[in-house]
Amino acid sequence: MAKKKCPDCPKCLPGWLVQFGDLMSLLLTFFILLLSMAVMDKKKVEEYFDIMKKAMGFLDKTSDVREQTDQHSNNQSNSDSSDNMTAAEEGIEQASNEIKEIVEIANDTAADQSQVMQITKGKNEFVLDIPSTIMFKPGEYRINDAASKRFIAKIARVIRTMPQTFAIEVIGHTDNGAYKNKDIPRDDWDLSALRSVEVVKELIKNRIEPGQLKVSAYGSYHPKSEVASDNRRVEIRFFSENDQSDILSEENFFDRLE
Repeated sequence: MAKKKCPDCPKCLPGWLVQFGDLMSLLLTFFILLLSMAVMDKKKVEEYFDIMKKAMGFLDKTSDVREQTDQHSNNQSNSDSSDNMTAAEEGIEQASNEIKEIVEIANDTAADQSQVMQITKGKNEFVLDIPSTIMFKPGEYRINDAASKRFIAKIARVIRTMPQTFAIEVIGHTDNGAYKNKDIPRDDWDLSALRSVEVVKELIKNRIEPGQLKVSAYGSYHPKSEVASDNRRVEIRFFSENDQSDILSEENFFDRLE
């Protein structure tokens, strides 16, 4: 008589599943314990959800979408402009102090103490006033003096440490002596322009980015005082290009016609 085959035993669950179930039970117990010990402050929870909604871009249903978008843009622009203004002020202050030290040393060693350089500070800018007699001979626009070239090299060394957002404008001035000549420079306009260009070229020789430099010439039409020697000068203006006023807030041309 043939023996009957023993039926296969049913397969049991895998062994890791028991340990996983125990772990989940312990975690559930742990979080229930934390919840029972926590103090639920309704006000703080609402504040938290408001902060999360704003951070994730959810808009308030009680106000217009356009109003909230404009308000968010204005707040963001005000914050960015405040940061840029602070950085500009810090950069201007640091650069002006470094150039002031160079100017003080040059003024102490100057032969003519009546013709000394000055620094004037403004809002996010400062101006270095250099008498033309320090760098140029009367009626000339070439910088041939070695001391003047060394001075400009020191100024350029400070400029290279400044951020690229700063611009440098070199402005030429003359007195009202009505300078006339057949050759170039022919008049005060030519003389003031060529002198400012000469300073700019000297700065470029000292590895200053030409895109940062600007040239202006006013001739004798922006006098500093009634003394002719005070008006013969070259100004180097350092300013931040980020400091731009709102054009719409200025007086309109047609408003002045009323």
